Amino acid sequence: MTFLALDVGNTRLKWALYEESRVGARLLAHGAQFLENIETLAEGDWCALPEPSAVLGCVVAGDAVKRRVQEQLELWDADPRWVISSAEEAGLTNGYDHPARLGSDRWVAMIGARQRVLASGPARPCIVVMVGTAVTVEGIDTHGRFLGGIILPGHGIMLRALESGTAGLHVPTGDVRDFPTNTSDALTSGGTFAIAGAVQRMVDNLQRRCGQTPVVYMTGGAGWKMAPSMSTPCELVDSLIFDGLLEVANRRF
Repeated sequence: MTFLALDVGNTRLKWALYEESRVGARLLAHGAQFLENIETLAEGDWCALPEPSAVLGCVVAGDAVKRRVQEQLELWDADPRWVISSAEEAGLTNGYDHPARLGSDRWVAMIGARQRVLASGPARPCIVVMVGTAVTVEGIDTHGRFLGGIILPGHGIMLRALESGTAGLHVPTGDVRDFPTNTSDALTSGGTFAIAGAVQRMVDNLQRRCGQTPVVYMTGGAGWKMAPSMSTPCELVDSLIFDGLLEVANRRF
């Protein structure tokens, strides 16, 4: 049973076609499109793909974007299903005050992270960091309960806010330095250190709560930029949302 996984974020739609709906299934094809180019999928990226037996996705970009994606899926007369955050799924318990209000991408990424923890050895607490348009940092305890998480601006939003609110500052192309000596490096380093510090704070909080050092997984389009600047060890996992979608699909289909 071929399986098409969709991750519709704030900026891009990422997709992956697997041989079947289980974690570890062989990846047949994958790609990404900016949201403004969604209408090209049926006649472009997807036109040569075999018809998927099942389609499951998560979407944070809103109903209008979801409808545009569904129109492209008419190429196969496919009936997509969409993950909505719930009180419990795939061994993960949702501690959000209103579980359905948790972003589905955050929920799915945590499901993927939890399964990765269990597959690698004894259960342990886990931090999930997604670095994209926004940055989210989630805490999951040893028993698979999502305790809560934080949201902060991504690099681009931080820098544009400074540019619009501060005379003479422009979005930089600087580098991350321990002690920046020019404005471009200072802005780039400041945004990077703000994210790294938020992650470290969550690591400290979770370690105090669980009495054990958590494993940290990082994902998202800008994860590779952040990983080298982290003050705590972390594993970069590009496929974390797709891993979560595979796990959910394996239980649903």
